[in-house]
Amino acid sequence: MERNAWRTSSRSGSNGQCVEVRDRGTQIDVRDSKAPASGTLTFDPAAWTTFTTTLKSDGARP
Repeated sequence: MERNAWRTSSRSGSNGQCVEVRDRGTQIDVRDSKAPASGTLTFDPAAWTTFTTTLKSDGARP
């Protein structure tokens, strides 16, 4: 992932429900692409890895 550049998550759907992710080195930011000014979630890299690994292993069940 390129540092400091927002990118659309590979898990985002084609229906406009997109999540964007930015790697700032010491933090990973996540935001809603439809409302970027509404705020971000911030993870440290270890927590981000745990979060994404858990989603993948759970099959992203609701």
